[in-house]
Amino acid sequence: MRQIAIYGANGHGKVVSNIARLNGYDEILYIDDGENDSIPFEIFLEQGLQMPVAFGVGINHVRAKLYEKCIENGLEVVTLIHPSAVLDTSVTVAEGTVVMAGVVINADVNIGKCCIINTSCVIEHDNVIANFAHISPLVACAGEVTVGEYTHIGISSCIIQGVTIGANSVIGAGSVVVTDIEKQTLAYGNPCRIIKEIN
Repeated sequence: MRQIAIYGANGHGKVVSNIARLNGYDEILYIDDGENDSIPFEIFLEQGLQMPVAFGVGINHVRAKLYEKCIENGLEVVTLIHPSAVLDTSVTVAEGTVVMAGVVINADVNIGKCCIINTSCVIEHDNVIANFAHISPLVACAGEVTVGEYTHIGISSCIIQGVTIGANSVIGAGSVVVTDIEKQTLAYGNPCRIIKEIN
């Protein structure tokens, strides 16, 4: 029997748990520090449960903190890839990342730690997706795109060839990104325009 703990028991956690089942994990435990029926992290540690952990939390900075808590406590953090996703053999995916159904990732893409590559994304060749980024459903990244740490790309956005989006930025839903976006920026629209700096 293969066991896994999903840290996060909300809607995103349900999707991640389904991917875990499709990867052969047949016993799933939910960890959640909120007020629900799931096991709080401290209780999980006290029980000494020896099982890997995946993350079911969509908020980038929260997911990063949970990752650090797991690493500090010596827990194994796993990567989950939906069986329907298509990844070129040259793609590298760091620990803790979840790749969801229908995703296509082409040659020489480098994906960092604890990223979310959400449903039906297309990530073309030579992209770099930095740690703790979230690429929402139906996003299309052309070749040689760079997405900075903690950045969130909104649903159905597209990013043209060679664009860099800085760390800690948010690209709104349905945006068409045709120029570089500085770090800590909220931007959206077609074409994508800078709206404000994010502190």
